[in-house]
Amino acid sequence: MGCGASIAIETRVTDEAKTPNPALTMKAAVLIQRWYRRYMARLEMRRRYTWNIFQSIEYAGEQDQLQLSGFFSFMLDNFTPLNGNGPDLISQLLEPVIDPWLDREACYDSIHVPESYVGPRLSFPLSVSDTNALLSAFKEQQTLHARYVLQLLYETKKLLKQMPNIIHLSTSYTKEITICGDLHGRLDDLLLIFYKNGLPSAETPYVFNGDFVDRGKKSIEVVILLFAYLLLYPDYMHLNRGNHEDHIMNLRYGFTKEVMQKYKANGCEILQLFQDVFSFLPVATVIDGKVLIVHGGISDQTDLDFLSVIDRHKVKSALRLPRRSLEQLDKGQSKKQMKRMRSTDTSRSHPKIQRTPNMRRRCSRLSQQDSFASMSSSSSSSSSSSSSLCSPHPPLCFSPHPCPSSPNMPHNINILQVPFLDSATSIPPPLPPQNEQEWKQIVDILWSDPKTQEGCSPNTFRGGGCYFGPDVTQRLLLQHGLQLIIRSHECKQEGYELCHSGQVITIFSASNYYEEGSNRGAYIKLGRDLVPRFYQYQVSRSTRKLTLTQRVRAAEGSALRALKEKVFAHRSDLIAGFQKCDQNNTGRVTVSEWAQVLGSVLKLDLPWRTLCPHLAHLAPDGSVDYQSCFEDMGARIQLPQVTPNLAETLFRYRTDIEIIFNIIDKDHSEFRHTWRLFSAHLGVDITNGAIDDLARSIDFNKDGSIDFTEFLEAFRVVHKLDNKDQPLKTSGE
Repeated sequence: MGCGASIAIETRVTDEAKTPNPALTMKAAVLIQRWYRRYMARLEMRRRYTWNIFQSIEYAGEQDQLQLSGFFSFMLDNFTPLNGNGPDLISQLLEPVIDPWLDREACYDSIHVPESYVGPRLSFPLSVSDTNALLSAFKEQQTLHARYVLQLLYETKKLLKQMPNIIHLSTSYTKEITICGDLHGRLDDLLLIFYKNGLPSAETPYVFNGDFVDRGKKSIEVVILLFAYLLLYPDYMHLNRGNHEDHIMNLRYGFTKEVMQKYKANGCEILQLFQDVFSFLPVATVIDGKVLIVHGGISDQTDLDFLSVIDRHKVKSALRLPRRSLEQLDKGQSKKQMKRMRSTDTSRSHPKIQRTPNMRRRCSRLSQQDSFASMSSSSSSSSSSSSSLCSPHPPLCFSPHPCPSSPNMPHNINILQVPFLDSATSIPPPLPPQNEQEWKQIVDILWSDPKTQEGCSPNTFRGGGCYFGPDVTQRLLLQHGLQLIIRSHECKQEGYELCHSGQVITIFSASNYYEEGSNRGAYIKLGRDLVPRFYQYQVSRSTRKLTLTQRVRAAEGSALRALKEKVFAHRSDLIAGFQKCDQNNTGRVTVSEWAQVLGSVLKLDLPWRTLCPHLAHLAPDGSVDYQSCFEDMGARIQLPQVTPNLAETLFRYRTDIEIIFNIIDKDHSEFRHTWRLFSAHLGVDITNGAIDDLARSIDFNKDGSIDFTEFLEAFRVVHKLDNKDQPLKTSGE
């Protein structure tokens, strides 16, 4: 009996356990839901600050490029050649004269194609078999021969010369028009678009909205395919110019380097022709008179009627302000100089200097650029903003201390004040002439970004163009009878984004732009109803197998590595800022002080308090050990301290050095000339002996010359966690 009773009780308990308690079930569900929501919120927070890091560093690089271009312009306008190597070569970069030989068929006819060449052999006019051959060759990693590249560019230039600044299309001849955004050398994205949407044809017309090149490794292949289809179907393939169809931008972001690596023998000729072709690309497209497609955006000064009649070919680079009429500037300065002479005592003890024509030319050009900088700063405080290439903060010297005059530069550098690098301005500007107004229209179209606030202001985040608000959009649409603006220029996580009540659409077609899994690509299809339909995709061989958490973790790790390199490159400035807060030399500061110093030194608008645990160690009392910011970073190689903080300065401006090296030192043998220009750029005072010491320290193979690979290797930041076996010391230790 006892056993039977025992069994009965056990059975009853089991039955009760199987019966769910509604209250407990609901509580468990709420707890699980709360945990999941918190988990997803943290994941979303990590995804957002990862995105902010990538975007902030990208735009900071664009600011650096604009400042470097401003320095080149100053050197070109105000200094005599540095031992015959300085501004002469810079002038070839900023104001190049295209070889007339490239305008004749002889530019490619004289190039022999060997029998051993196995790539596609193009015949002009192009046929479908030619474009198919290009597609197959590029899928097989083949390179098109230089002869055919030059001929393709030559034919493309002839075609583009006949096109207007603004292309007008109609949906009455086709069912839909496909609009694609930035590709940035991502061949896989272009091939996927063609696979999903169809090859360009009369049934499948395309508009590609600029930024075909730079950043990606297949820029040549991308732009050759686009130009080939443009030649094959000129009525159904349309290309707008982007801000990266610019030979100065190409120096920093990879296209120039890619061309020279793939076409060593004819690279210079190909680059020159590309530069000319880029300047002939149309700047806008209008569909059915209702949809405006531009690469960047607009400003409150954008005038489509004026834009349609300017000579777009004159704007070789949006980064180079056109020269004003020297006579006009001389007249303006002469009047002001006469007024000053009348109002001041002529018996002052300053030595009288007679102005030579050369001095007038230099001063005029300087006034032009200084006044341009002053226009940029003043426009931000007014409701009407002209385009600008501006700095995100009051312009400063690149070096952490006031810039000393370089011994290799003319003595009057402190009087002139380098524009874009100093805060000084000179004579107020006269009214901008025609060529400058045209330049501003192009800059706004290529560089601007939308904002949620009303009005128009200089684009301080990028350093060029402007921010335009919904009121600016509405005004332009009403003025020209439009209903929609489609633009690109900004990477979006989903590949597209709507703003200004749906009147502005951003489309971006390069997936995985920052990192594998960082963003989708997208394109738009517009039918006769002009209702946009979005198509998303993501080219990836690995991210499909990863969970959302794994994708966020991978992108976050890559972003933090890039940010740590930025922190390391500003070590001296950061430590100086921390020490001002750390009056008792404890080695610690509060989180608020730490965040304030990072923000003020790096000039990046990031959630520093949130990022603090990822970049530094927190003490038990919540304070930050600021020296820990630099623990897991180090220089690749120890370098002699030929001047204080030199190595750190070189780490910081490594990309600028590469650009200058490739401009000035074509054969990588004139290290001293390269350094002279760079020292002028930064205002670093260094002797020739110190330059030689630095050169010997990075001449690793001891052959007496500096190979650029050696140079870049010397100034590479290393993550110590990746090199645990190798002891490293950071500069300044």
